[in-house]
Amino acid sequence: MRDLIYMRQALDQAHNAWALGEVPVGAVVVHEDRVIATGFNQPIGTHDPTAHAEIMALRAAASILGNYRLPGCELFVTLEPCAMCAGAMMHARLSRVVFGASDPKTGTCGSIVNLFEQEKLNHHTGLVGGVLAAECGQLLKDFFAERRAAQQSQQKAAQLDGA
Repeated sequence: MRDLIYMRQALDQAHNAWALGEVPVGAVVVHEDRVIATGFNQPIGTHDPTAHAEIMALRAAASILGNYRLPGCELFVTLEPCAMCAGAMMHARLSRVVFGASDPKTGTCGSIVNLFEQEKLNHHTGLVGGVLAAECGQLLKDFFAERRAAQQSQQKAAQLDGA
């Protein structure tokens, strides 16, 4: 039940990304059973390839706690993290990562590879996947369907203007 509550808050953050035209991924960092930081995808608007939801939430949490290491913190994110984000999570020393939908193209929590299971790495973060996976996945599907429909509409309008 606890994981569902925090994942719903991450979904709220994902809606913030959508509202700005960003891929709707959201994240929250939890410390001592309270949300201390949030983030949502912003690479397009910030012109920053590292501005993924997870990174934005980690940056905010580190600033709030005054430490780049976040022991005792958990991160909830709506989409399976990529390699960049997984690496940042491990460097932050998170106790646990919880994600929603799997990402078969760039997911590094089991879809492509599981970086969290690499024994040679010096820190091991707990991992839980599939929390509200259907809702998280549907949000992404709806976003991309809306984008495709808008693109097709623009193409038709351009064809009519050129005719």
